[in-house]
Amino acid sequence: MHDPKVLREQGDAIRAGVMKKAGAIPPQLDRFYELDKERLALLHEADALKQQRNAASEEIARLKKDGADASAKIAAMKVVSDLIKELDGRLRTVEEELDEAVLWIPNVPDKSVPEGRDSSANVEVAAWGKLRDYDFTPKPHWEIAAALGIVDFERGPKLAGSGFPLFVGDGAKLVRALIDFMLDLHVEKHGYLEVHPAIAINSRSLKGTGQLPKMADDMYKIEGEDLWLNPTAEVPVTNIYADEILEVGMVPRYLTSYCPSFRKESGAYGKDTRGIQRLHQFDKVELVKFVAPETSYDEHEKLRTDVQDVLEALGLPYRVLLLCAGDMSFAAAKCYDFETYAPGQQAWLEVSSCSNFESFQARRAGIRFRRETGAKPEFVHTLNASGLALPRIVITILEQNQEADGRVKIPSALVPHMGGREYLEPAR
Repeated sequence: MHDPKVLREQGDAIRAGVMKKAGAIPPQLDRFYELDKERLALLHEADALKQQRNAASEEIARLKKDGADASAKIAAMKVVSDLIKELDGRLRTVEEELDEAVLWIPNVPDKSVPEGRDSSANVEVAAWGKLRDYDFTPKPHWEIAAALGIVDFERGPKLAGSGFPLFVGDGAKLVRALIDFMLDLHVEKHGYLEVHPAIAINSRSLKGTGQLPKMADDMYKIEGEDLWLNPTAEVPVTNIYADEILEVGMVPRYLTSYCPSFRKESGAYGKDTRGIQRLHQFDKVELVKFVAPETSYDEHEKLRTDVQDVLEALGLPYRVLLLCAGDMSFAAAKCYDFETYAPGQQAWLEVSSCSNFESFQARRAGIRFRRETGAKPEFVHTLNASGLALPRIVITILEQNQEADGRVKIPSALVPHMGGREYLEPAR
C-alpha cells in the first residue's frame, strides 16, 4: 500500500510509475485524488463550523451569566452542531472509501526495472549450466511420469477434478525428498527459520500482501467463513508479524516454509494444462525476508543467490530474467524470474519469482521495526521468493534427466532423501 502522504506529494511520479506497470491509470488512483480533495473540503468546513460553535458557546455562557436570553443562540448552535455531525459522518465515509481506493493502486517499479508491457521486454541477466544434448528424442514429463508410474493421471481427477495431482510411489517420495532437501538447505546453509503455517488464511492477511482485493477471483474462498485457501506461502509467512513492531535485534529476519498452495488458474488453457505444469494445487517452499529499507536491494541479490543454490545443487541449468515493469506482479517493486528448461516440451518454465516489495506490503499489513530501543517505529521492507515451486522442478528433473532406456537419474543432492537410490525405474 502506498503512503497517502506520498500519493499527495508525489502524484506525478506515482502516475508515471503506475503507467509503466499497468499501462493505464487505474480508476482508483483518480478516485483517490477526488476523494482526498473532498476530504480536505469537509475538514475545512467542519473546522470552520467548530470554531463558530466554540465562539458561540463562550457567548452563550456570557449571556447566561449576565441573565440575558440565550435561547436564540442555543437554537442556532443546535443547527450548527447537527451540520458538524453530518459532516463528520460524511468524512468517515470518505476516509473509508479512500482506504479502499488505496488498496487497488499497484506498487511502482524501482528505477532499475526495464520498461515494457509484457514478457518480451524481460532481460536475461544471468544463466548457469549447459543444456544437455540427447541422442534420442526427449519425452514430455507426462509420458515419463506415466511410464514410471509416479503420477496417477486417471484416478487423481476423481478426487477433486483436473488440476489436483495424485503422486504415487516414487512420485510421492520425490516430492517429499525435494521439500526436505530445500528446507534443510535454507535452514542449515542460508540461515532461515523454518515455520509451518496453516493453509487457511483470512482476508486481512490477503490484503496485507496484496492478493486482495485484486486477485479474489483466482483464489478459493471457504463458503460461510472469512477464510481462503492459501494461494502462496508468502501470505501466511509474511503476515506472521502483521500489526506488530519488530523490536531491536529482530531485523533482518529470514523465514522459510513449506505450504501447499491453491489457485484457480482460470485463464489457463492449451498445452500448459497437460501433465503437472499448471495446477490448482501445488507444493512450494517459500523464502520471506523482513529487512531494513536501506539494505533491501542488497538483500534482494542475496535472496537471488539462495534460489540459485537450490537449482545448482539439483544440477538444473537455469536462466534469470529481470522482469520489465509490465510483467511484474501488483505488489512488486522489482522481480527476478528463474526458469529451467524442459527439453520434452522445448520450453523454459518459471520455477521461482524473487521479489522486493519495499514497504508496500508492510504498510498494508502493519509490520514495523525499531532500529534501537525507544526509537520511532518504521515500516520494514519485505521480500520473498519461491525456493522452489515443486511441480515444475519435478517436470525439469524428469525431462532433463531422462535416459533412453526410460530411467530417470535422481539428482545427487536428493539421493540421500531417496533411500540411496540413483535412478527412478519404469514401472513393471
